[in-house]
Amino acid sequence: MRFSPFEVPIFEFIGCGKKICLLYHSNLSSQSLFQQLFFFLFCAVVENEIQASIDQIFSHLERLEILSSKEPPNKRQNAKLRVDQLKYDVQHLQTALRNFQQRRYTREQQERQREELLSRTFTTNGTQKKILDIANMLGLSNTVMRLIEKRAFQDKYFMIGGMLLTCVVMFLAVQYLT
Repeated sequence: MRFSPFEVPIFEFIGCGKKICLLYHSNLSSQSLFQQLFFFLFCAVVENEIQASIDQIFSHLERLEILSSKEPPNKRQNAKLRVDQLKYDVQHLQTALRNFQQRRYTREQQERQREELLSRTFTTNGTQKKILDIANMLGLSNTVMRLIEKRAFQDKYFMIGGMLLTCVVMFLAVQYLT
């Protein structure tokens, strides 16, 4: 039967040595501290504190593992099982911290990129100049370039006229249907 590190009854450790019980309870208090800190992950300072808590828990678990190997043979397997369960739970906490850090890093990177895009000024003459430069490299004559520019100018008026015509048709459709 698998116990969460917070569900293991204290009376099951009565047969253990004092050191194991003290380490176990300090480990539980460290894990509860970790869980409290985990909810307040707002900055890197808190993340560093959580990482320090995880490292401390791992050192306690190493000491617990050494002490569990010194237990009598009939209790050794049960003690090792509990230590392994605690290690497993702490590894999940470490993974959750890494996932949070990765999501935070991705979010910060997206915000930085968004700010770069919003602060950038876009000009049409920059685009038109690039097209002209490319066309000149391809060897198109100035006459062809003027025809392309004239066509782009005419297309703008066709687009505006089409949008106005569409709006008028939609207005008439709404008036007719209501």
